[in-house]
Amino acid sequence: MDPMPSALPDGEPVPTDGTLPAHALAGAARRPLGFYLHVPYCATRCGYCDFNTYTASELRGPGGARASQEEYADVLAEEVRLARKVLGDDPRTVETVFVGGGTPTLLPAGDLGRMLAAIREEFGLADGAEVTVEANPDSVDPAYLARLREAGFNRISFGMQSARRHVLAVLDRTHTPGRPEACVAEARAAGFEHVNLDLIYGTPGESDDDWRASLEAAVGAGPDHVSAYALIVEDGTRLAARIRRGEVPMTDDDVHADRYLIAEEVLSAAGFGWYEVSNWATSKAARCRHNELYWTGADWWGAGPGAHSHVGGVRWWNVKHPGAYAQALTEGRSPGAGREVLGAEDRRVERILLELRLEDGVPLDVLAPAGARAAERALADGLLRPEAYGRGRAALTLRGRLLADAVVRDLVD
Repeated sequence: MDPMPSALPDGEPVPTDGTLPAHALAGAARRPLGFYLHVPYCATRCGYCDFNTYTASELRGPGGARASQEEYADVLAEEVRLARKVLGDDPRTVETVFVGGGTPTLLPAGDLGRMLAAIREEFGLADGAEVTVEANPDSVDPAYLARLREAGFNRISFGMQSARRHVLAVLDRTHTPGRPEACVAEARAAGFEHVNLDLIYGTPGESDDDWRASLEAAVGAGPDHVSAYALIVEDGTRLAARIRRGEVPMTDDDVHADRYLIAEEVLSAAGFGWYEVSNWATSKAARCRHNELYWTGADWWGAGPGAHSHVGGVRWWNVKHPGAYAQALTEGRSPGAGREVLGAEDRRVERILLELRLEDGVPLDVLAPAGARAAERALADGLLRPEAYGRGRAALTLRGRLLADAVVRDLVD
């Protein structure tokens, strides 16, 4: 599950042609390059969703014509061509592509294939490149999956969320229990090398037994990757309004911790190993290499409305609305809404925030003196692994993973 928040930060203006500072491209050949392609369309809006997505009814009115699904692949390909101009003679081929949403599989498989083809034509794909697409279980069938595989996609992520009907109802998910498991089999039959199932825990009304049943159903389906995220109730969502009105209860942090421990128990027993706080894989090859780009501060270009990018310490984000996005590209302008240039201290702090969540953790020499002292306390409190600490790294124990946000706050001082 690749997050695409609906709110954009403030920042300095992006040049009309998207030009990056020279220092952002210095040494680029030594860094991996990935692409994130955002498809902002959904058939319905899930009650918990705060991502930058739109249903057909939300795109009616001014600007709607430019935001059409029918033209979207061609519009996004224009941004890929813009990326080629901005990165100039950058020699890198693309190592990972992740198509997220929204619901990418609302578009015809051929459209997703054309978006991928634009990257292949402008940059080339590295040997063994990971190419992922997200899918709702009720938006694909065997023939569609076969067309995706033929287009070059080799990894797929299904939004399962839960195996219990009443939990899916609270989340406003439209697929039926059992359909995600069937999708895994269909994806394998179509030739997908890697398959992920996304799960959510802590939904109002979910019990420990419900959560355990969801995990067991996911494992039984035979994916090689599972992501499990605690439900975050975002302001402005339909679920937040229901909780505020007292229609459904709020789940507390203790319940989230219990559910996380159940996830670790079930997944580890089934041969999945954690490599990031919310992600488990059956092998190193099954890990999501695209997300590893994010977590390790590599370079990626995010194409699509509201998409975020990062190249060489420069981060920028596109305008949110599909109509405004299409208009900018049609007029030959960058769709960038704002950007920030990260200083050395910003990058150091961000490295701690992201890498501490990984199995290997973060090097101790990245910590400031106050952070190093906090790491010593975290080690004594059983939050960091002694063997990793002895190798000069701050890496979380299971208990540390439960308290990851608090540990990070201490170590960034």
